[in-house]
Amino acid sequence: MTLRFTVEARDGDTEARAGTISTERGTLRTPAFMPVGTAATVKGVWPDQLREMGYGCILGNTYHLYLRPGHERIRGQGGLHRFMGWDRLILTDSGGFQVFSLSALRKVTDEAVTFRSHLDGTPHTLTPELAVAVQEALGSDVRMALDECVEYPAGREEVEEAVRRTTLWGTRSLAARTFEGGGMFGIVQGGMFPDLRRRSVEEICTLPFQGFAIGGVSVGEGKELQRETVAGTAPMLPASMPRYLMGVGTPADILFAISRGVDMFDCVLPTRNARNGMMFTSAGPVSIKQVRYADDSHPPDERCDCPTCRGFSRAYLRHLYLKREMLGSMAMTVHNLHFYAGLMRRAREAISRGNFGELVKESVVSENE
Repeated sequence: MTLRFTVEARDGDTEARAGTISTERGTLRTPAFMPVGTAATVKGVWPDQLREMGYGCILGNTYHLYLRPGHERIRGQGGLHRFMGWDRLILTDSGGFQVFSLSALRKVTDEAVTFRSHLDGTPHTLTPELAVAVQEALGSDVRMALDECVEYPAGREEVEEAVRRTTLWGTRSLAARTFEGGGMFGIVQGGMFPDLRRRSVEEICTLPFQGFAIGGVSVGEGKELQRETVAGTAPMLPASMPRYLMGVGTPADILFAISRGVDMFDCVLPTRNARNGMMFTSAGPVSIKQVRYADDSHPPDERCDCPTCRGFSRAYLRHLYLKREMLGSMAMTVHNLHFYAGLMRRAREAISRGNFGELVKESVVSENE
Protein backbone atom coordinates (compact mmCIF):
# COMPACT_ATOMS: atom_id res chain seq x y z
CA MET A 1 0.00 0.00 0.00
CA THR A 2 1.25 3.45 -0.86
CA LEU A 3 0.96 6.12 1.80
CA ARG A 4 0.98 9.64 0.39
CA PHE A 5 1.24 12.93 2.23
CA THR A 6 0.18 16.21 0.66
CA VAL A 7 0.69 19.61 2.28
CA GLU A 8 -2.30 21.74 1.30
CA ALA A 9 -1.75 24.91 3.33
CA ARG A 10 0.98 26.61 5.33
CA ASP A 11 0.65 29.26 7.99
CA GLY A 12 2.27 32.59 7.26
CA ASP A 13 3.94 33.26 10.60
CA THR A 14 4.66 29.79 12.02
CA GLU A 15 5.78 26.41 10.69
CA ALA A 16 2.24 25.03 10.96
CA ARG A 17 0.90 23.18 7.95
CA ALA A 18 -2.35 21.45 7.03
CA GLY A 19 -2.45 18.44 4.76
CA THR A 20 -3.81 15.01 3.96
CA ILE A 21 -2.42 11.52 4.48
CA SER A 22 -3.89 9.22 1.84
CA THR A 23 -4.01 5.43 2.09
CA GLU A 24 -5.95 2.68 0.39
CA ARG A 25 -8.37 2.62 3.32
CA GLY A 26 -8.99 6.34 3.39
CA THR A 27 -7.56 9.73 4.22
CA LEU A 28 -6.54 11.56 7.36
CA ARG A 29 -6.60 15.34 7.51
CA THR A 30 -3.72 16.89 9.42
CA PRO A 31 -2.98 18.23 11.96
CA ALA A 32 -4.63 15.17 13.48
CA PHE A 33 -5.09 13.81 16.97
CA MET A 34 -5.43 10.04 17.34
CA PRO A 35 -7.35 8.71 20.36
CA VAL A 36 -5.58 5.81 22.04
CA GLY A 37 -7.29 2.42 21.77
CA THR A 38 -4.91 0.39 23.90
CA ALA A 39 -6.84 -2.88 24.01
CA ALA A 40 -8.71 -2.56 20.70
CA THR A 41 -11.06 0.01 22.17
CA VAL A 42 -11.01 3.69 22.97
CA LYS A 43 -12.21 3.39 26.54
CA GLY A 44 -15.77 4.54 27.10
CA VAL A 45 -16.85 5.37 23.54
CA TRP A 46 -18.37 3.57 20.58
CA PRO A 47 -16.65 3.65 17.18
CA ASP A 48 -19.70 5.44 15.78
CA GLN A 49 -19.19 8.24 18.30
CA LEU A 50 -15.58 8.66 17.21
CA ARG A 51 -16.69 8.84 13.59
CA GLU A 52 -19.33 11.45 14.43
CA MET A 53 -16.66 13.55 16.17
CA GLY A 54 -14.62 13.47 12.98
CA TYR A 55 -11.74 11.23 13.96
CA GLY A 56 -10.00 9.61 11.02
CA CYS A 57 -7.42 7.49 12.85
CA ILE A 58 -7.01 5.79 16.20
CA LEU A 59 -3.95 4.20 17.82
CA GLY A 60 -3.69 0.51 18.66
CA ASN A 61 -1.10 -0.81 21.10
CA THR A 62 1.00 -3.67 19.78
CA TYR A 63 2.34 -4.75 23.17
CA HIS A 64 -1.07 -5.15 24.78
CA LEU A 65 -2.71 -6.75 21.73
CA TYR A 66 0.20 -9.17 21.34
CA LEU A 67 -0.26 -10.35 24.92
CA ARG A 68 -4.06 -10.35 24.92
CA PRO A 69 -5.99 -11.50 22.96
CA GLY A 70 -3.00 -12.24 20.68
CA HIS A 71 -2.24 -11.01 17.17
CA GLU A 72 -2.97 -14.35 15.51
CA ARG A 73 -6.40 -14.46 17.12
CA ILE A 74 -7.10 -10.96 15.81
CA ARG A 75 -5.85 -11.98 12.37
CA GLY A 76 -8.28 -14.90 12.52
CA GLN A 77 -11.11 -12.45 13.17
CA GLY A 78 -10.30 -10.57 9.98
CA GLY A 79 -7.82 -8.07 11.40
CA LEU A 80 -8.04 -5.28 13.93
CA HIS A 81 -10.42 -3.09 11.93
CA ARG A 82 -13.06 -5.81 11.70
CA PHE A 83 -12.37 -7.05 15.22
CA MET A 84 -13.17 -3.67 16.78
CA GLY A 85 -15.68 -2.34 14.25
CA TRP A 86 -13.56 0.56 13.02
CA ASP A 87 -13.42 1.29 9.28
CA ARG A 88 -11.06 4.25 9.29
CA LEU A 89 -7.30 4.36 9.76
CA ILE A 90 -5.42 2.62 12.58
CA LEU A 91 -1.85 3.42 13.56
CA THR A 92 -0.09 0.80 15.68
CA ASP A 93 2.95 1.49 17.79
CA SER A 94 5.76 -1.06 17.91
CA GLY A 95 5.31 -2.01 21.55
CA GLY A 96 8.71 -0.61 22.39
CA PHE A 97 7.59 2.14 24.75
CA GLN A 98 5.55 -0.26 26.89
CA VAL A 99 8.36 -2.82 26.99
CA PHE A 100 10.95 -0.23 27.97
CA SER A 101 8.68 1.03 30.74
CA LEU A 102 9.05 -2.43 32.32
CA SER A 103 12.55 -1.49 33.47
CA ALA A 104 12.70 -4.13 36.19
CA LEU A 105 11.38 -6.87 33.91
CA ARG A 106 13.38 -6.49 30.69
CA LYS A 107 16.84 -6.84 29.17
CA VAL A 108 18.04 -5.14 25.98
CA THR A 109 20.57 -6.38 23.44
CA ASP A 110 21.12 -5.53 19.78
CA GLU A 111 19.19 -8.66 18.87
CA ALA A 112 16.03 -8.12 20.93
CA VAL A 113 14.32 -7.02 24.10
CA THR A 114 13.49 -9.80 26.52
CA PHE A 115 10.80 -9.05 29.06
CA ARG A 116 8.23 -10.59 31.34
CA SER A 117 4.55 -9.96 30.80
CA HIS A 118 2.97 -7.57 33.26
CA LEU A 119 -0.08 -9.87 33.18
CA ASP A 120 1.35 -13.21 34.30
CA GLY A 121 5.13 -12.93 34.35
CA THR A 122 5.68 -15.16 31.32
CA PRO A 123 8.90 -14.47 29.37
CA HIS A 124 8.78 -12.94 25.88
CA THR A 125 11.32 -11.78 23.31
CA LEU A 126 10.50 -8.77 21.14
CA THR A 127 12.61 -8.34 18.01
CA PRO A 128 12.14 -5.73 15.28
CA GLU A 129 10.96 -8.57 13.06
CA LEU A 130 8.32 -9.73 15.54
CA ALA A 131 7.09 -6.16 16.07
CA VAL A 132 6.53 -5.88 12.32
CA ALA A 133 4.91 -9.32 12.11
CA VAL A 134 2.46 -8.50 14.90
CA GLN A 135 1.48 -5.20 13.28
CA GLU A 136 1.01 -6.89 9.91
CA ALA A 137 -1.21 -9.51 11.54
CA LEU A 138 -3.27 -6.71 13.06
CA GLY A 139 -3.57 -5.13 9.61
CA SER A 140 -2.94 -1.55 10.69
CA ASP A 141 -2.60 1.22 8.13
CA VAL A 142 0.45 2.89 9.68
CA ARG A 143 3.07 0.88 11.55
CA MET A 144 5.99 1.95 13.69
CA ALA A 145 9.52 0.57 13.62
CA LEU A 146 10.83 -0.75 16.92
CA ASP A 147 12.97 1.80 18.76
CA GLU A 148 14.75 2.07 22.08
CA CYS A 149 13.18 4.67 24.33
CA VAL A 150 15.12 5.85 27.37
CA GLU A 151 13.66 7.63 30.35
CA TYR A 152 14.75 11.02 31.64
CA PRO A 153 17.28 11.60 33.02
CA ALA A 154 19.60 9.35 31.05
CA GLY A 155 23.33 9.74 30.61
CA ARG A 156 24.89 10.56 27.27
CA GLU A 157 26.41 7.11 26.82
CA GLU A 158 23.04 5.41 27.36
CA VAL A 159 21.33 7.77 24.92
CA GLU A 160 24.05 7.28 22.29
CA GLU A 161 23.52 3.54 22.53
CA ALA A 162 19.76 4.00 22.14
CA VAL A 163 20.29 6.11 19.01
CA ARG A 164 22.57 3.48 17.50
CA ARG A 165 20.20 0.64 18.34
CA THR A 166 17.15 2.54 17.07
CA THR A 167 18.84 2.96 13.69
CA LEU A 168 19.80 -0.73 13.63
CA TRP A 169 16.28 -1.79 14.50
CA GLY A 170 14.78 0.63 11.99
CA THR A 171 16.81 -1.00 9.23
CA ARG A 172 15.72 -4.45 10.36
CA SER A 173 12.09 -3.37 10.63
CA LEU A 174 12.06 -2.22 7.02
CA ALA A 175 13.70 -5.46 5.88
CA ALA A 176 11.10 -7.51 7.77
CA ARG A 177 8.09 -6.11 5.91
CA THR A 178 6.14 -8.57 3.80
CA PHE A 179 4.16 -5.74 2.15
CA GLU A 180 0.76 -6.89 3.36
CA GLY A 181 -0.35 -3.28 3.09
CA GLY A 182 0.41 -0.48 5.49
CA GLY A 183 2.98 2.30 5.63
CA MET A 184 5.84 2.38 8.14
CA PHE A 185 7.24 5.29 10.16
CA GLY A 186 10.70 5.55 11.66
CA ILE A 187 11.29 7.01 15.11
CA VAL A 188 13.89 9.60 16.12
CA GLN A 189 15.50 9.28 19.54
CA GLY A 190 18.37 11.21 21.13
CA GLY A 191 17.07 12.09 24.57
CA MET A 192 17.50 15.73 25.51
CA PHE A 193 20.87 16.06 23.72
CA PRO A 194 20.45 18.27 20.61
CA ASP A 195 23.47 16.79 18.83
CA LEU A 196 22.24 13.24 19.42
CA ARG A 197 18.80 14.23 18.15
CA ARG A 198 20.46 15.54 15.00
CA ARG A 199 22.46 12.34 14.64
CA SER A 200 19.32 10.24 15.00
CA VAL A 201 17.48 12.37 12.43
CA GLU A 202 20.35 12.04 9.96
CA GLU A 203 20.47 8.27 10.37
CA ILE A 204 16.74 7.49 10.47
CA CYS A 205 15.81 9.87 7.66
CA THR A 206 18.16 8.15 5.23
CA LEU A 207 15.98 5.04 5.52
CA PRO A 208 12.95 4.62 3.20
CA PHE A 209 10.22 5.23 5.76
CA GLN A 210 6.95 6.93 4.79
CA GLY A 211 6.85 9.19 7.81
CA PHE A 212 8.88 10.07 10.88
CA ALA A 213 8.08 10.30 14.58
CA ILE A 214 9.64 12.21 17.44
CA GLY A 215 10.01 9.67 20.24
CA GLY A 216 11.55 9.81 23.67
CA VAL A 217 9.67 12.86 24.93
CA SER A 218 7.09 13.10 27.69
CA VAL A 219 9.27 10.68 29.66
CA GLY A 220 9.76 12.85 32.75
CA GLU A 221 11.80 15.71 31.31
CA GLY A 222 9.42 18.56 32.14
CA LYS A 223 7.53 20.88 29.85
CA GLU A 224 10.28 23.41 29.06
CA LEU A 225 12.79 20.75 28.03
CA GLN A 226 10.13 18.86 26.12
CA ARG A 227 9.26 21.91 24.06
CA GLU A 228 12.90 22.74 23.41
CA THR A 229 13.40 19.20 22.11
CA VAL A 230 10.31 19.29 19.90
CA ALA A 231 11.20 22.72 18.54
CA GLY A 232 14.72 21.57 17.75
CA THR A 233 13.79 18.22 16.21
CA ALA A 234 10.68 18.87 14.11
CA PRO A 235 12.28 21.25 11.56
CA MET A 236 15.03 18.71 10.85
CA LEU A 237 12.53 16.08 9.69
CA PRO A 238 11.74 15.92 5.95
CA ALA A 239 9.11 18.50 5.03
CA SER A 240 7.61 16.14 2.46
CA MET A 241 6.75 13.48 5.07
CA PRO A 242 4.26 13.34 7.96
CA ARG A 243 5.74 14.30 11.32
CA TYR A 244 4.34 12.52 14.36
CA LEU A 245 4.91 13.53 18.00
CA MET A 246 4.37 10.44 20.12
CA GLY A 247 2.52 10.56 23.44
CA VAL A 248 1.89 14.32 23.56
CA GLY A 249 -0.11 15.85 25.04
CA THR A 250 -2.10 18.69 26.52
CA PRO A 251 -4.00 21.05 24.21
CA ALA A 252 -1.33 23.71 24.73
CA ASP A 253 1.47 21.21 24.01
CA ILE A 254 -0.25 20.19 20.78
CA LEU A 255 -0.73 23.76 19.58
CA PHE A 256 2.93 24.47 20.32
CA ALA A 257 4.05 21.43 18.32
CA ILE A 258 1.75 22.29 15.41
CA SER A 259 3.39 25.72 15.28
CA ARG A 260 6.72 23.92 14.85
CA GLY A 261 5.49 21.82 11.94
CA VAL A 262 4.21 18.62 13.59
CA ASP A 263 1.25 16.89 11.93
CA MET A 264 0.13 13.97 14.10
CA PHE A 265 -0.43 13.35 17.81
CA ASP A 266 -1.64 10.70 20.22
CA CYS A 267 -2.11 10.79 23.97
CA VAL A 268 -4.15 9.09 26.69
CA LEU A 269 -4.91 12.41 28.42
CA PRO A 270 -8.45 13.05 27.11
CA THR A 271 -9.65 9.56 28.02
CA ARG A 272 -7.60 8.96 31.17
CA ASN A 273 -8.33 12.39 32.60
CA ALA A 274 -12.04 11.89 31.95
CA ARG A 275 -12.02 8.70 33.99
CA ASN A 276 -10.36 10.68 36.78
CA GLY A 277 -12.99 13.41 36.70
CA MET A 278 -11.11 16.09 34.73
CA MET A 279 -12.51 17.78 31.65
CA PHE A 280 -10.83 20.08 29.15
CA THR A 281 -12.94 23.16 28.41
CA SER A 282 -12.63 26.45 26.55
CA ALA A 283 -12.20 28.19 29.92
CA GLY A 284 -9.62 25.79 31.29
CA PRO A 285 -9.72 22.45 33.10
CA VAL A 286 -12.68 21.43 35.22
CA SER A 287 -12.03 18.95 38.03
CA ILE A 288 -15.54 17.71 38.61
CA LYS A 289 -14.80 16.21 42.03
CA GLN A 290 -14.45 19.67 43.57
CA VAL A 291 -17.24 20.61 45.96
CA ARG A 292 -17.90 23.90 44.16
CA TYR A 293 -19.63 21.94 41.39
CA ALA A 294 -22.08 20.17 43.72
CA ASP A 295 -24.91 22.59 42.88
CA ASP A 296 -23.62 23.87 39.53
CA SER A 297 -26.38 23.58 36.94
CA HIS A 298 -24.20 24.78 34.06
CA PRO A 299 -22.90 22.42 31.38
CA PRO A 300 -19.21 21.52 31.58
CA ASP A 301 -18.43 23.98 28.75
CA GLU A 302 -21.03 26.48 27.62
CA ARG A 303 -19.24 26.88 24.27
CA CYS A 304 -19.35 23.14 23.54
CA ASP A 305 -22.12 21.35 21.62
CA CYS A 306 -21.15 17.76 22.45
CA PRO A 307 -23.86 15.40 23.81
CA THR A 308 -22.45 15.70 27.32
CA CYS A 309 -22.65 19.49 27.38
CA ARG A 310 -26.07 19.48 25.72
CA GLY A 311 -27.51 17.03 28.21
CA PHE A 312 -25.77 17.12 31.57
CA SER A 313 -24.87 19.63 34.27
CA ARG A 314 -21.66 19.80 36.23
CA ALA A 315 -23.62 18.88 39.35
CA TYR A 316 -24.94 15.72 37.72
CA LEU A 317 -21.55 14.69 36.39
CA ARG A 318 -20.05 15.22 39.84
CA HIS A 319 -22.76 13.00 41.31
CA LEU A 320 -22.01 10.28 38.76
CA TYR A 321 -18.28 10.53 39.40
CA LEU A 322 -18.59 10.31 43.18
CA LYS A 323 -20.96 7.34 42.87
CA ARG A 324 -18.56 5.74 40.37
CA GLU A 325 -21.35 5.34 37.86
CA MET A 326 -20.16 4.15 34.45
CA LEU A 327 -22.09 6.89 32.66
CA GLY A 328 -19.99 9.56 34.34
CA SER A 329 -16.67 8.47 32.87
CA MET A 330 -18.29 7.76 29.51
CA ALA A 331 -19.90 11.21 29.34
CA MET A 332 -16.71 13.01 30.33
CA THR A 333 -14.71 10.95 27.83
CA VAL A 334 -17.09 11.94 25.05
CA HIS A 335 -16.67 15.58 26.01
CA ASN A 336 -12.87 15.48 26.16
CA LEU A 337 -12.55 13.70 22.82
CA HIS A 338 -15.02 16.15 21.30
CA PHE A 339 -12.86 18.99 22.67
CA TYR A 340 -9.70 17.56 21.10
CA ALA A 341 -11.44 16.95 17.77
CA GLY A 342 -12.63 20.55 17.78
CA LEU A 343 -9.13 21.78 18.59
CA MET A 344 -7.75 19.97 15.55
CA ARG A 345 -10.52 21.28 13.33
CA ARG A 346 -9.92 24.87 14.42
CA ALA A 347 -6.18 24.43 13.91
CA ARG A 348 -6.67 23.19 10.34
CA GLU A 349 -9.04 26.06 9.57
CA ALA A 350 -6.66 28.66 11.04
CA ILE A 351 -3.72 27.29 9.05
CA SER A 352 -5.80 27.41 5.87
CA ARG A 353 -6.59 31.06 6.60
CA GLY A 354 -2.94 31.78 7.36
CA ASN A 355 -3.56 32.98 10.91
CA PHE A 356 -2.69 30.01 13.10
CA GLY A 357 -0.56 32.26 15.29
CA GLU A 358 -3.64 34.29 16.14
CA LEU A 359 -5.46 31.13 17.20
CA VAL A 360 -2.67 30.31 19.61
CA LYS A 361 -2.57 33.84 21.02
CA GLU A 362 -6.32 34.27 21.31
CA SER A 363 -7.25 30.84 22.58
CA VAL A 364 -7.60 30.34 26.30
CA VAL A 365 -6.88 26.69 25.62
CA SER A 366 -3.41 27.43 27.00
CA GLU A 367 -5.05 27.17 30.41
CA ASN A 368 -5.58 23.45 29.77
CA GLU A 369 -2.07 22.59 30.86
